[in-house]
Amino acid sequence: MIENAKKYNLIIIGAGPAGLAASIYASRYKIKHLVLEGLTGSQLEEAHLVENYPGFISIKGTDLIAKFKEHAEKFGAEIISQDARGIKRLEDGTFEVTTGEHKTYQTKAIIFALGMKRRKLNIPGEEELLGKGVSYCAVCDATFFKNKTVAVVGGSNSAAMAAVHLAEFAKKVYQIYRKDKLRSEPVWTDRVLENKKIEVIYSTNVTEVLGKDKVEKIKLDSPYQSKEELPLDGLFIEVGHMPQVALVKQLNVDLDEEGYVKIKPDGSTSVQGVYAAGDITNSSNKLQQALTSMSEGIIAVTSIFRYLD
Repeated sequence: MIENAKKYNLIIIGAGPAGLAASIYASRYKIKHLVLEGLTGSQLEEAHLVENYPGFISIKGTDLIAKFKEHAEKFGAEIISQDARGIKRLEDGTFEVTTGEHKTYQTKAIIFALGMKRRKLNIPGEEELLGKGVSYCAVCDATFFKNKTVAVVGGSNSAAMAAVHLAEFAKKVYQIYRKDKLRSEPVWTDRVLENKKIEVIYSTNVTEVLGKDKVEKIKLDSPYQSKEELPLDGLFIEVGHMPQVALVKQLNVDLDEEGYVKIKPDGSTSVQGVYAAGDITNSSNKLQQALTSMSEGIIAVTSIFRYLD
């Protein structure tokens, strides 16, 4: 136990919609708390446009999360850009959190609001050419591909949004999907199919990324226009996400068969004093929306207020 570690009643790990909503309510409940923002940011920041959040007909993901953060800070939240790396339970029942910056904090309760991490294709060339044409964030990197040819792998909302956003800069966008029909919401599917810059390649997988110092082409498992290689300047991978639970596992919190944190209706987990909210939980039908994440964050911190009391 580190005697000079800064002490809180609550530490919220994660600063996405769930974590920031929890922080706003923690401030209203006058709970002394800390938000560890982490270094990877929120998945919401990667959204080109958010058009299903009440009150905003259309808003960039980065702008929306900035408003959440501004709201939390105005209410007195202490938000630190540090990455939680270690967590353990002390003999007195409190928790000790250690960050990658070698800082240590102690708390009576925890909310895990870590969100999701991107899935990879795990194909040759993907890691080697990361940052050299391979990207997992169209919002971050689209401007680097002005008047160039790129491809998006995936058929979900995030893939469709990436393709539409990239089409604002690139001269040609391929969307490559392993099935014969896109699974994005109809509004995003329509935007993809109606965009003359975007061409969808169905029933096809990318098997390798090729290039010496940058992406030059990709290999396909099904011929496209009689060729198994497609020349490209950039490859954007949008094949889904998985819950970030490495830190959660350090406390032996129960997970479901898919790796999501099991929570009760009050947001609590199998470990006393530990709560979870947002995309990493098995709640809200795993809908993974900002609104459901915020709801879970609010429920968790309300339960913690009662728990601390």
